[in-house]
Amino acid sequence: MSPVPESTQAGETGVGSSAEAPSGVLTAPNRTYAKAAASESLEDYSLRYAPLSFRKWTPYVVATTAIGGIAYLADFAIGASIVLTNGAASGITAILAAAVIIFVTGVPIARACAKYGVDMDLLTRGTGFGYFGSTLTSLIYASFTFIFFALEGSIMAQGFLYAFGLPLPVGYLVSSLLIVPIVVYGMKALAKLHVWTQPFWLILLALPFVVVAIHNPHAFGQLGSFPGTDGAHGSFSWHAFGLGMGVALSLIAQIGEQADYLRFMPKKTKENSRAWNVATTVAGPGWVILGAAKQIGGALLAVALLKLGGTAVDAVEPIHQYAEAIKPWFGGATVAVATIFVIMSQIKINTTNAYSGSLSWSNFFSRITHRHPGRVYYVALNVGIALLLMELNMFSFLNTILGFYSNVGIAWVGAVCADLLINKPLGWSPKHIEFKRAYLYAINPVGFGSMAVASLISVLAFFKVFGDGWTYAFSPLIALVLAMTLSPLLAWATKGKYYIARPNLVAGPEAGEVDMAEELACGTCGTAYERPDMADCPFTQSLVCSLCCSLESQCHDECKKPGAAVGPVLLGTPQVHKSV
Repeated sequence: MSPVPESTQAGETGVGSSAEAPSGVLTAPNRTYAKAAASESLEDYSLRYAPLSFRKWTPYVVATTAIGGIAYLADFAIGASIVLTNGAASGITAILAAAVIIFVTGVPIARACAKYGVDMDLLTRGTGFGYFGSTLTSLIYASFTFIFFALEGSIMAQGFLYAFGLPLPVGYLVSSLLIVPIVVYGMKALAKLHVWTQPFWLILLALPFVVVAIHNPHAFGQLGSFPGTDGAHGSFSWHAFGLGMGVALSLIAQIGEQADYLRFMPKKTKENSRAWNVATTVAGPGWVILGAAKQIGGALLAVALLKLGGTAVDAVEPIHQYAEAIKPWFGGATVAVATIFVIMSQIKINTTNAYSGSLSWSNFFSRITHRHPGRVYYVALNVGIALLLMELNMFSFLNTILGFYSNVGIAWVGAVCADLLINKPLGWSPKHIEFKRAYLYAINPVGFGSMAVASLISVLAFFKVFGDGWTYAFSPLIALVLAMTLSPLLAWATKGKYYIARPNLVAGPEAGEVDMAEELACGTCGTAYERPDMADCPFTQSLVCSLCCSLESQCHDECKKPGAAVGPVLLGTPQVHKSV
């Protein structure tokens, strides 16, 4: 890829703007990016298609990195909370049911992101939401990352308190600051972190369950018959099942974090087909298999701790669950081993939360402000919001936060999944994923409308507007069913006409047989990107890259107006416009 120009041309008005000649045609490459945004080693193509030239990792490395991102111990706390509140019969069944839903909806999303080299935000744009319609989902996804960063940071702070007596408010700050230096360097640093730590982490993860199986085997039977801390949930209850499933389903947006890594999967070929399929499945929807196992494991450790005289507060804190479980083997070294495991786990997951959050905030603000100072600035924003949540002690009302969030998150994922599984095979939406502003309507009622209606009704149900019975308990399931039903209905009713605003002559089906790996120069910034990242622009009378297209504030979507012409320059490799 050609280097990004660092000097500013005469007449440039700053990042995210374009200087314009009297004719309305750009006089020269005139957009330069701040240093943080210009370096793709920091940016990781945060707002772009991930080019084939960058996707040099093997399927194994990409999958290991993605799986490393689910090292979080929130699963221990979530599983314990579900079972302690709803009893084992309803709680464990709820965890397993949620896992099935998350796996099924995650399969098409993971495969699409890996195939097309796009993250969850770009995928959402092309699966029924439109360019500005997906802005809302970027905010939803950003919320997921900082909510779970705060949750995981709280768990790390609990570890610091347990091991070093560090007050929780100070621990929250330390657990946040530890993450930033790693996340700044993106995929290259994260890949090394997860590949190197994964074997050791897996051993430590299995350790407490081995110890419990040997020294406290009756704990498994105690879990199966546990009636909840109130003693009133000894048998299965549909109401408790629904409430527990709602909490577990809050994790459905985790597929977005998996997609942030899967977009770097190498191109699928005959030679790597099997490895590609396995890696995409394991690192995509497959995360929930380990996730559900950790939730049930957390419930096991929590019940065991209670039976040994621990408090209900300690029982939902992973550091206490883990330490009590391994104590028979490690004695005086228990604190050290438990602290190492907790800190390692939380660094692995919160680097992912901060990384994914920076991508989502970048997408959100670039569309709202037409400016992009660089992904690294949004790392600080995401971590700062999470730190505020930690200081407000969000851990104490965990179930309420996650139960509410699941209603919105599942409506979004359900709408995207329905488009991939139903609309595209039936021909009601384009077969390919179009993510560039130049070719998308601002809002597509198919995905955006189905998500909005589904989330609104389910949130009302969650807040007991329709009573505190079935609709309240199963509000996330209402969101899923409505989103997956409304999406194909709206696609059929609108005949799919709001997906594509105009033909893509550069890299879409209308371009014919072209080399997608060919690099073309952007007429605005002068940098070369692969064809899928480029768009033909009537405003500049040249090709522009997807980011320059997003940041253009003066064109007012001229390309989508009737009669807009792009000129013959776009039929071949474009030449950068010179001064006239």
